[in-house]
Amino acid sequence: MALDAGYLSLLVAEIGREAAGARIEKIAQPEKEALIFTLRAKDGAKRLLINAGSQNPRIGFTALQADNPPVPPAFCLLLRKHLSGARFLSIKQSGFERVATLSFECRNELGDLVERRLVAEMMGKYSNLIFTDSEGKILGVLRPVDFSTSTKRQLLVGMRYELPPPQEKADPTEIRKEEFFALAEKAKDMPADKWILASFCGVSPASAREIAYRAAGATDAPVSDVAAFFAAFSGVFSDLKHGKTKPSLVKSEAGALVEYGFLPLTQYGKTQSFDSPSELLDVWFSERDRAARVKQRAADLLHLVGSSRNRILRKLELQRGELALCREKDAYRRAGDLIIANCHAIARGDCRAELIDYTDLLPDGGFGKVTVELDARLSPAANAQRYYKKYNKCKTAETELTRQIEIGESELSYLDSVAAALAGAEGAEDLAEIREELAAAGYGVRGGSAKGRAKKAVPAFAEYRTSGGYRVLCGKNNLQNEYITHKVAEKDDFWFHAKNKAGSHVVLLLEGKGEPPATDFTEAAEIAALFSAASGAPMTEVDYTTVRQLKKVPGARPGFVVYHTNYSATVSPNREKIAAMRIK
Repeated sequence: MALDAGYLSLLVAEIGREAAGARIEKIAQPEKEALIFTLRAKDGAKRLLINAGSQNPRIGFTALQADNPPVPPAFCLLLRKHLSGARFLSIKQSGFERVATLSFECRNELGDLVERRLVAEMMGKYSNLIFTDSEGKILGVLRPVDFSTSTKRQLLVGMRYELPPPQEKADPTEIRKEEFFALAEKAKDMPADKWILASFCGVSPASAREIAYRAAGATDAPVSDVAAFFAAFSGVFSDLKHGKTKPSLVKSEAGALVEYGFLPLTQYGKTQSFDSPSELLDVWFSERDRAARVKQRAADLLHLVGSSRNRILRKLELQRGELALCREKDAYRRAGDLIIANCHAIARGDCRAELIDYTDLLPDGGFGKVTVELDARLSPAANAQRYYKKYNKCKTAETELTRQIEIGESELSYLDSVAAALAGAEGAEDLAEIREELAAAGYGVRGGSAKGRAKKAVPAFAEYRTSGGYRVLCGKNNLQNEYITHKVAEKDDFWFHAKNKAGSHVVLLLEGKGEPPATDFTEAAEIAALFSAASGAPMTEVDYTTVRQLKKVPGARPGFVVYHTNYSATVSPNREKIAAMRIK
């Protein structure tokens, strides 16, 4: 889902209303393409986020926290120079486009009051931030655009700012009934949502489907009843224009984010409405931004784990092929035995011989015969020894290959657990623990060896509270799994793990309260299912047992345990419900 012009209009209205007369206290650039302005308004401080990233462009107030880099980027320093202490004047949307212009009143080098503008273009991969004076002269650009990048429009310091080239589409908020009918008559029997996207600017696919659904009861309905479509279309944009619509968010039954829009998305059935469009975006982007930041910071770890897995998989494929060949060892021994038993019938120089198999007694009292390939250069006895050597070589190789395959599969399982930990990492602290773990395991990672670095006394595991008041600990990587299972948990506490899947160790602490109700067991199992490699599955089987049943394997990787006595439960985790249970 991309930020469309309809949703931007709600954000512009909210910012204009809430930030009126506010002054800028701080300007930070926590990410390459994101700025946060701390505004001091009459009703307190507000944090205005503007993200011009190609993946998650947005603008609006935020309650999310972000770590600032030690050295501010050049664009941030430029804005601090001009806008520190500036007063917010207004914010305007350019037509029904995804472009918003924020105006500020500040003082120049001579102390005179001047106007400065920050243009936020929220256009997917073309998103950008442009800082200009009151006349439109560009003073700074987040991502400069020169002739080598675009021949249609350049964004360089010193040039005059121009809006993006207009689309050859109609403005849905200004379209008249006659124009709508004229456009619709040319698209009879065309899917309505596709026609809306092709004919009107600033409309997202979700909004187009919603209009079609409201008009005809189906998201893929054709443009047939033009009057019904105009009624639904004009109603949506009339409500938007007059501030009578509320943004909505759609989640799956498991709590996963599905879609959002500037209007209630009734096509999905149950939706969640928000009074504040900024609040909705905080909910939508909090998980996605976290995952993107972690993925960016863990790029070298992901590459290391991925390349190591591929190397082990290739090695295992070769070893399994060699092991399959070793299964012919009994045929080699049999050939050697046949040659020894029939030496008198083999002449030197024979390439093959049909030999009597004295172990194969036929019904007529005779014996079966077997054709054996021979090396013409060797004597019969030497040919027998050649087959015995092949047998012994295969026997030794089979034992060693079986051992090596077990080691490879164990290493692959370990790397899968690290990959699952990387997927669930919540920040730099978790990534540092994973780096330490990989370095201790013998994998070269950026940041050097684990030796010489002080170890944390307590890993930063997650903690939840069940509906029955029981504490549940969840490890986010193998070091945390090891710690909560063997250092924190008591022998009678219950341990949970997704069955045959890489994932978190989850411990339900009894703390002297006695065995909890079934609901608490289910909630702990749902946490284990959510934070595992099976987190996307609708149903996940989870093993659980008491901690006393777990056994550590000498020399095994951190977090590896074995157990032989356990119960199992099949659960369907709800991400939103589990997030509400978290206390640390």
